[in-house]
Amino acid sequence: MSGSTTALVLVSHSTALATGAVELAAQMAPGVTILAAGGMDDGTLGTSYEKIEGALLEATADGRAAVVLTDLGSAVLTTESVLEMLHDDVVARVRLADAPFVEGAVAAAVTAFGGAGLTEVLASAEQAGATFARSAGAQVPVPVSPTPAGPNVSTVNGSMSNGSASNGLVTEGAPSGAVSAVAVLRNPLGLHARPAALMARMLAGFDAQVRVNGVNAASVLELMKLGATQGQQLQVVAEGPQGEQAVAAFVQAVEEGFGEV
Repeated sequence: MSGSTTALVLVSHSTALATGAVELAAQMAPGVTILAAGGMDDGTLGTSYEKIEGALLEATADGRAAVVLTDLGSAVLTTESVLEMLHDDVVARVRLADAPFVEGAVAAAVTAFGGAGLTEVLASAEQAGATFARSAGAQVPVPVSPTPAGPNVSTVNGSMSNGSASNGLVTEGAPSGAVSAVAVLRNPLGLHARPAALMARMLAGFDAQVRVNGVNAASVLELMKLGATQGQQLQVVAEGPQGEQAVAAFVQAVEEGFGEV
């Protein structure tokens, strides 16, 4: 069960779009409060003051904070009108995100699942647009030789931790003492939304900073952008008090196919 203290409100001109986005984000982050405020009361396209107000009040119940994502400019205007009339205590716990509707919702939901606060969840939503706006560029290279599965992890500075350091797992630019390992992706469909979300949620539970093939493993969108396919090597590098545990959990999850194989 999620320990989320931040809810999401998805405001759209379309009931179907808002409901669909909620369904998608909820699958990526089960247990997070995600509410739809889409369309008019009669089912036509538009933004309903009453729907948005109700969703905001429900989202901020019991002291929760809420991040609001909107699909078009007029949805922003209606949301702002609602916020002008709500109690100051509620307004203080609400942030209106400047973020892509679907990608921002997914990214924010996964971050909220990990127990992040309002500021972190808002930042995750707003960074979602930049994730796909950036050029794919050159990815961080991974070792050519696969690493045996299991607990064989080694520190990048050449010392040994739960395995031999002779496997050549050196990540360029990684801090001294970081833990690194490689596992081969087994999922037939590659690192698509579901395993990427599972990976991000799992690694967020460790007191460690983790990167996979050079990207932030806490970001489901960064992981999906890798475009990793079945049979591709994934290199994980972690530093922090629980870096070794994070790497071991990563290797195990990848080898098990995230429950899909």
